[in-house]
Amino acid sequence: MLETNSKAPAFSLPDQDGKIHSLNEYAGGWLLVYFYPKDDTSGCTTQACGFRDRYLEIEEKNGVVLGVSPDKVASHQKFKTKYNL
Repeated sequence: MLETNSKAPAFSLPDQDGKIHSLNEYAGGWLLVYFYPKDDTSGCTTQACGFRDRYLEIEEKNGVVLGVSPDKVASHQKFKTKYNL
């Protein structure tokens, strides 16, 4: 487990559209990465919608939010669409 404000190891993962994103794309910026166990479950939905609801505030501070779970790309797409993430 990483400590708060520690440097994350390099990674590359697909987004909800299957596009690959690498951690180094976000170098020099403020990045919030959160990990969750499953799309469209009560706790994970609450968390994701909380970030969605505060996204303008995060964006004003030049921040980006990335959510990571073991679900498949199609599941992420449905989750994103259903909750306007």
